[in-house]
Order: sequence, then structure tokens, then C-alpha cells
Amino acid sequence: MVSNPYQKIRIEYHILQSFPVTCLNRDDVGAPKTAVVGGVTRARVSSQCWKRQVRLALQDFGVKLASRTKHVAPLFRAACEQAGASAEQAEACGTKIADLLSDDTLLFISDSEATSLAAYAAEVGFEADKLKDKELAKRAKKALTPATDALDIALFGRMVAKAADMNIEAAACFSHALSTHKVSNEIDFFTALDDQAEEPGAAHMGTLEFNSATYYRYISLDLGQLAASMEPDDIRTAIAAFTYALYQAVPAARQTTQSGASPWDFARVLVRRGQRLQVPFDAPVKAKGEGYAAPSIEALTTYLDKKERLSGSLFGKLGCYDWGLDETFSIDDLVQALQNHVQ
Repeated sequence: MVSNPYQKIRIEYHILQSFPVTCLNRDDVGAPKTAVVGGVTRARVSSQCWKRQVRLALQDFGVKLASRTKHVAPLFRAACEQAGASAEQAEACGTKIADLLSDDTLLFISDSEATSLAAYAAEVGFEADKLKDKELAKRAKKALTPATDALDIALFGRMVAKAADMNIEAAACFSHALSTHKVSNEIDFFTALDDQAEEPGAAHMGTLEFNSATYYRYISLDLGQLAASMEPDDIRTAIAAFTYALYQAVPAARQTTQSGASPWDFARVLVRRGQRLQVPFDAPVKAKGEGYAAPSIEALTTYLDKKERLSGSLFGKLGCYDWGLDETFSIDDLVQALQNHVQ
């Protein structure tokens, strides 16, 4: 068994990010999501919401994404046609592969896996009834190339109920982003005028809810999990793309009417071997006439420093980088510092 030098090593991102009037993530009635923490209502952006935007942002940094879709049969059909199947054979094999792997659920699949499964279909003469689920899973697992076209599968994980051998443990862990302080949603009353109307007054009236908040985001990246399927150079590339995507990605809700385009205020990024450590912000931060960002930074760093002292050797710190206070330490410098932990 090959030793994994990065076993139980993770990068932990503790990010503070302030937004003015926004509705970053809506609930079922269109209002900004909330949660009660420490006895008070906080603004919330779900982990799924921010994860999707981070995944899509990876493309801006040279990452080719896998496909995450219910419509897998057309994908496999196209791969079979490229492998030499006739239209009829491709239809039958594509449908059979989809039925064996997916049951009306979103399936994460990479181009290299689809090509490999089509090659297996070719080996059995594109006879759909000869395709076996265990062999499909075996071929897909062998073909998976996170560094080439499936980094998002390695980062965000995959569960295939019908083919457990294709399951991948997620290397990235996201918490729900929560405001560090009490937040009350507010209502925007708006009207719309009809350019062609002769009578005065509004042609339409409505309301939208919004809030403003300083959010705490916690994300951890398990280097040991990445190392299980990637080479060191590929891990360094993954660290860079993931960190840049975390910095750039913003939820897409109501961006045309309530633009939310604020970058990080502050981030403490730790490289550690210890147990994952998330700041609860149980006591809501008070603005004290200086906004929420500054006292949130103080509360965040104070909590982490205290836990480090209390944890002693169990804290397992290998590196600690504060971004946002020193103007000479850019996001590029942070990425380089994190990459230096992979040899």
C-alpha cells in the first residue's frame, strides 16, 4: 500500500465577506435565507448555493468540468457513436449504460469516463444486453482523471447508488455562510411604469426582500483525499484553482437588481493536521459605530488564537496565513504559500 504523505492534512479557509443590499440566496418564497444562531436571526447562504458558484468559477482557472446531469443517456450515446457504433447501437447502449448507472438522479460523469464506458461497449460489439453494471463501475473508476477533466468530482464528491465503486469522497467541505451578527430582512417596495400607457401612475407594483451582512464562510480542503488520486503537481494546480474560485465566486441571485460583487474582507487560512475547527460566532458581533467587518475580524482571530492555545499539540498547525490586512500580501501570494506545502 502506497503511503499518503498528506493524510489528515487539510487547508482551512476562514473567510469574512461583507455585502450591502443583496438577496444572495432565496428561500421558497423569494426571501433571503436565514438561520437562528446564538438566539438571534442571522443571514444565511446555503453551502450548496456557494459550492455551485465555486464549481462554475473553476472554469475561469483552466479547469475542465465534468457533467452533472440527469440527461446521461445522450452523453453516453454520443460517446458510443464516437467509438464507432451505429446510431441504433449507440441509442441502445447509451440507454442501457444510463439505466445501469443512474435512476432519475443527477450523475457526475467526466468525458474520460464516458469514453472508457463507450470503449467497453465496443469490446462487447455494442450489444447492450452484454453490458454489466460491475464492469461499468470498474472501467469508470480506472478511467477517472481528476487532473484532466474531473477535478470538480474530486473536490465535491460523487455518490452513485447503483454503482458504489464509482463513489468518491469529497475533498472539499463547505459550511453554510452565516452573518456574524443579527440581521433582519427588509422590504423593497417598487413600481414599474408602462412606456405606452397614456394614464399616469404605476402599471405594476411589488415587493422584494433583502438584507445586508458580513458573512463568515468556512471551507476545508482535504489534501490527503486529493493525494489519493492526484500527483503533487496536480494537487498544487487544484489548490490554486480552488482558492481563486473561492475568492471570485459569488451567488448569482438578483445580481441585476441588487448587485452583490464584494470581495473578501479578511481570511485566515490554516494548514493543519488537527480536527476541523469552525468558528461558531455564537455571540453576535456588535457594530459599535464601525460596521461589522472590523469587529468580526477581531472575533474570528481571537477565537482561533484561543483554540490554538487550548488545543496545544493537537491543533496540528503547519501554516497560518492572514489575508486582507497586509496590502503587500495578495491573493496570488496566498496561493503560492499554500502550494508550498505540497512537495
